[in-house]
Parts: sequence; C-alpha cells; structure tokens
Amino acid sequence: MATKRDYYEVLGVGKNADVDEIKKAYRKKAIEFHPDKNPDNPAAEDKFKEAAEAYDVLSTPQKRSQYDRYGHQGMSGMGGGGGFDMNDIFSQFSDIFGNRGNSGGGHPFEDFFGGRGGQRQKKGSNLRIKLKLSLQDIAEGAEKQVKIKRHTTCKPCSGTGAKNGTALRICPTCNGTGQTRRVVNTMLGQMVSAETCRTCQGEGKIIEQKCEVCKGEGRNLEEETISIKIPGGVMEGMQLSMNGKGNVPTRGGVAGDLIILVEEEQHPQLHREGKNIIFEQKVSFADAALGISDVEIPTVNGTHKINIPAGTQPGNMITLKGKGTKDIEGYGKGDQLVYVNVWIPKSLTKQERELLEQLKDAHNFTPTPEKSEKSIFTRVRDFFSF
Repeated sequence: MATKRDYYEVLGVGKNADVDEIKKAYRKKAIEFHPDKNPDNPAAEDKFKEAAEAYDVLSTPQKRSQYDRYGHQGMSGMGGGGGFDMNDIFSQFSDIFGNRGNSGGGHPFEDFFGGRGGQRQKKGSNLRIKLKLSLQDIAEGAEKQVKIKRHTTCKPCSGTGAKNGTALRICPTCNGTGQTRRVVNTMLGQMVSAETCRTCQGEGKIIEQKCEVCKGEGRNLEEETISIKIPGGVMEGMQLSMNGKGNVPTRGGVAGDLIILVEEEQHPQLHREGKNIIFEQKVSFADAALGISDVEIPTVNGTHKINIPAGTQPGNMITLKGKGTKDIEGYGKGDQLVYVNVWIPKSLTKQERELLEQLKDAHNFTPTPEKSEKSIFTRVRDFFSF
C-alpha cells in the first residue's frame, strides 16, 4: 500500500502556514490538476483528490491540530484520509474561489473549467455523541455499535419532498436560478442586487404535491445503528469524525458528519501514561527481602505472572514489554510498568516487635546503598518522565 504524503508537502506550504496561505496553495493545485484540464489522466485526478483531502484537514482547526499531533494515523475516523469523493471536493469550491466577479449568474468555475464544477450542494448539520471506552478498547482499538437518531433521506420521495417522487415545477419567479435580481440606482450608477428567491426559498423548484411521509421535507428522523471503528491509542477528549453520518438537509444535498467525543473510563487498578500502563504492586517487607514467585497482576488483557526478586527495593520498576497501548501513530505498543511499593506495617504485635528488635542491628539490615543504585529522587523523576 502506498505511503500517504504529508499534507503540508501536498499543498507545498510550511507547517506554520496560515489559513490564507493554505487556501491560496489549494486553489493553485485545484486549477492545475482539475479533471477538465487533464482529461483521461488518472494521475492528475489522484493529485486533485489528494490536494482536496489535504485542504480539508489543514483548513479545519480541529482536524489540523489532530494531524499535527498524530499524523495520518490520528485522522482515522476523522473524515480526513479516506472516503473523500467529488461531491465533497466540489462543495469546497465556492469557499475557495468565491464568485470571481461572476456577475452573469453562472457558476464561479465556468471561467476555468467550461461550466463543470457542479452546483454547490447543501450540507446537513453534524451530530455529536460521547463514547465511553474501556482501557482495553483504547489499548487495542475496537469496533463499537451505537444507536443514533438522525435525519435520513425520505425513501418514498427520494428526498425531493414531492409525492411519490413526482417531478418538481421550475419556480416561475426566479426561473429556476434560486435568486431574484433587481437593478438599484445609486449615486455611482446602476448596480445589480441579488437575493434568495422567496417563492422557492432558493431551491429553484416548487413542489406541486407534498410527500405524505415526510410532509415535503425530503427527510425523516430515524434510529440507526452505526458501526464506529476506534483506532488503538486514542485519548480522552479526542474527537473522531465519520463523513456522511450526520443529518441530511431538507430536499437534497449531502449529509453532515457524526462527531464522536472520546471519553476514557478509569480502570480500577491500572493507570495510563501516554502509551504506557502503570500498576503499583504492594509487597510485604518480608517478600521484598526474600523474593516471591508467580505474583499475578492485572494487565489490559487479563492477568500476567511476575517474579519479585529477592532484595527488591521500594520504587523498583519491572517492565513488561508490549503490554501497554497501541501508539496512535502506529509506532508499535507501549509497555506496562510495575512499580513495586514495599508495605511497612503501621502496628506490630509484641512477638513481631521482638523479632524485629533482634534483626535491626544485624549487618544485612544496616543500609549500605551501592554506588550504582539510583536515589529515590531519581526514581521518582524517572517514574513521571515517560
């Protein structure tokens, strides 16, 4: 599979480029690789789509921030990096090219592409949901089924709003343009003013008989089960996006997006630090001194047995390689770090006290730290620095 190019490289801009620079760069690429200027050239069409995808991410603050932090892997499910079609691309165009002095009422792309470009479609509103994920879901990635209510295209009328999908009548007021124009006399001369047609509300067509199911809206509110793929390594507060899973607009257009806000459920025993998992294992003074075998500890995927070696010091760390979470950028997995905490009893029986009194002056019970042994300050710093 081909490696995706860096979005900044695709548009030929630096990582500190502002919105205007990004828009200007995309406009240049769109003109250069537009299919009408490069007929029967699949390579040009691929670059046309690649540039549009890059612009979609870099021109959207939330997506750009996500991309800057996690790269292409961070765009999984966010609407960048897949599922970008020509309708999505052409829906961007009037924002990029404006009307370019298009006083004749034609499409802003007619000057460049001979009339192609497609009328900009309406886009429905986005939906937002919160999704709670367990540490195991986050560690390995998961696929979740969620039920949502959203406006979908009315099937009986195919989204037109007209009864049984019957033909719509051209608006007699605007003659199908969706706009009415009038000449205004000013001190500088005559100027043409355009406004949305009030008869057809800018749609250019009029419904003769409304659909009995959707009452002329062209959409219905329905419950739908959506399958959401969660990439491993997502974090609390991260937002994922699914193109086209939001609401469809009234009487035709493209659906909005489904925005998923990630919420991380706290594990009762494990703590996450980036892609590493932290676990505190308490051992008795005797076990730390004598050592203990086959201690069963929790991990994100069940339990795992470890050995506590004799002479283990408070704050020692045992590393379980690959037992952490997946990296959001796809660079392997983190580790599980077992922090050993020696449990000191707060109260002693008479017999216990007598035994310890006998041992406290013994040679091996006198602190004699080795030069290679890390201080408590170093261990604390290391513990919080990964």
